[in-house]
Amino acid sequence: MTPPRPLTAAQKLALTFSRRYRTSGFWYGFAIWLLWPFTMFGTRVGWSGGEHIPRTGGALLAINHVSFSDPIFDVAFTISHGRMPRFLAKSELWEVPVVRSVLGKGGHIPVYRSSARAGDAYRDAIAAVQRGEIVAFYPEATYTADPDGWPMKAKNGIARIALVSGMPVIPVANWGTQDVLPPGSNRPRLFFPRRRVTVVAGPPVDLSAWLGGPRTRTALDGATAAIMADVTALLAGIRGETPPAVPHDPAAPPAPAIPPSPATPLAPAAPALPDSPAERPAS
Repeated sequence: MTPPRPLTAAQKLALTFSRRYRTSGFWYGFAIWLLWPFTMFGTRVGWSGGEHIPRTGGALLAINHVSFSDPIFDVAFTISHGRMPRFLAKSELWEVPVVRSVLGKGGHIPVYRSSARAGDAYRDAIAAVQRGEIVAFYPEATYTADPDGWPMKAKNGIARIALVSGMPVIPVANWGTQDVLPPGSNRPRLFFPRRRVTVVAGPPVDLSAWLGGPRTRTALDGATAAIMADVTALLAGIRGETPPAVPHDPAAPPAPAIPPSPATPLAPAAPALPDSPAERPAS
């Protein structure tokens, strides 16, 4: 696949005046309005595959995660194709005053990990897609730990929601966002030079092998692997590279260190012979 070309200035201007904020809520819409100029004009953003995002009805977006700026570009991509995405976000973000307003009023879904409310996100996400929302997931749950930036082994929550709800899963790959805002950094790199950012969506993942069957751990893991395989294939097309045969597993124990081989004792050196008869001892 040839990566899409960056959007032209004319295309960006057209999207600036045609995008819709319907159902965004005030604070979510305000955040989009505030970040839009930096997203569109501070980078060389380009995308393709927007035709795969359903114009109506519920759907799940499965997206790889390489930067804290990923949601900014994924929102721009999705609303430019007529839909307003909702995200699952860790509950700690609801404790940040301004962020809490953006997330809460924007219809996003808090994720309470390791608590009595851990199942709320699962139920809320199903309810959201069933009422016709687009819900965006980062199935890896955090930035990829793969040293080369490839998607790593994902959590199976998105597969569970897809199999219960029967809603389509649209794979999405972004690349270049890690150059705009590297993981662990709070200083974006915009303008001079503008970084290239690419977002590509693909057709719905084929989950027919698991739909209607028992939702065992094996089935959920198989459906999750199928989802991430499609996301990884899109990313490979953007990068023009071959991904690893087996995705990085952050939960796998580190490979055991190979102990060094015991040193082989050296044989004692033979005594040197004198070089000339004058140097030889008398017999």
